[in-house]
Amino acid sequence: MEIGSVTTPFGRRPMTLALVRRQIETSEIKPGKTADKWKVFRAASEARELLGLQDRSLAVLDALLSFYPDTELRQDAQLIVFPSNAQLTLRAHGIAGATLRRHLALLVEAGLIVRKDSANGKRFARKDKAGAIDSAFGFDLSPLLMRAEELAVMAQQVVSDRFALRRAKEDLTICRRDVRKLISAAIEEGASGNWESIEAMYIGLVDRIPRSPTLSEVNSILDEMELLLQEVINILEMQQKDENYTTNGDHNECHIQNSNTKSIYELEPRSRSEPGAKAVDDDRPKREPVRNFPLGMVMRACPEIAIYGPGGMIGSWREMMGAAVVVRSMLGVSPSAYQEACDVMGPENAATAIACILERAGHINSPGGYLRDLTRKAARGEFSLGRVLMALLRAHEQGDRAVG
Repeated sequence: MEIGSVTTPFGRRPMTLALVRRQIETSEIKPGKTADKWKVFRAASEARELLGLQDRSLAVLDALLSFYPDTELRQDAQLIVFPSNAQLTLRAHGIAGATLRRHLALLVEAGLIVRKDSANGKRFARKDKAGAIDSAFGFDLSPLLMRAEELAVMAQQVVSDRFALRRAKEDLTICRRDVRKLISAAIEEGASGNWESIEAMYIGLVDRIPRSPTLSEVNSILDEMELLLQEVINILEMQQKDENYTTNGDHNECHIQNSNTKSIYELEPRSRSEPGAKAVDDDRPKREPVRNFPLGMVMRACPEIAIYGPGGMIGSWREMMGAAVVVRSMLGVSPSAYQEACDVMGPENAATAIACILERAGHINSPGGYLRDLTRKAARGEFSLGRVLMALLRAHEQGDRAVG
């Protein structure tokens, strides 16, 4: 490959330091490096949005590559093509002259080609006595060879993101369906709960879905929709357990009243000191802790607690619960209040509650009293962490949009 000094563009086209840097980099391509020009072109086509290119830019690049005679771009070959605008227009499917010049400029700006202009701006080649090209002026394709691996990685990233977006959309569609049908079933069958409020939250989430959402937008709404689904399931599960408890109590009462085979003394509870005696409360079903929320979702809603994890990061529930103990002490929450929360909510949800309190520490006067209040409400089935996490996720999202 011919290596020359840095050249500046002809006419009114400005010179930038970025152009200088690209010309210097193309002179440092590893000796013997090769790349299939059409594979590089396909990679650039996949990565066009990342490169800031349009479809017509790719048509012009395709036309430029067609003027390079070999299939492989080689470090030791002449990589400058010098077609006229008329020839380029024909091979770029009749693109207009002004449009051609604009997309050539975009290709230069994207760092895929470099101009090597002659003194008068014409594109041509000089040949030696043997008929080989000695020097040429036109468009240097060396950046494509230099960036072959980079473009391949960018293309893979675009394909991966496209696949992730499609999966996220599918997950959101399924989650929307589940929430919608569960709310409808609860309302139609008269299940207890503030379903109008939950339905309003659902409608608000659906209204926020853009017409052409990005992956981050879909994931953000999916997180909140999954939290809403989790809350709906928790409400229905707690109601089912309450119904089972009531049914079992009625059944036991009827059984005791109708049974004539046991004496009245056998129906009386034993003293705790007697062998085989059980506490009266042992026969009562205890409310099981509600299921946990995904750790990744909790960390997105409550990022502040991460600095209290090992090395300033939290990657597991064990680390999360360890950080919660540190934060509990820092917030002045008593061990008994935290233990009670663990007993009622479960250790993972209690740690999540501490993380939520940390996020809102500036608005809570007594973290210990606040946690005890949440625990009492959770024991009565009147509190779910889902809404708190949804509110925090929404607040962080609005803050990111404001900063952006």
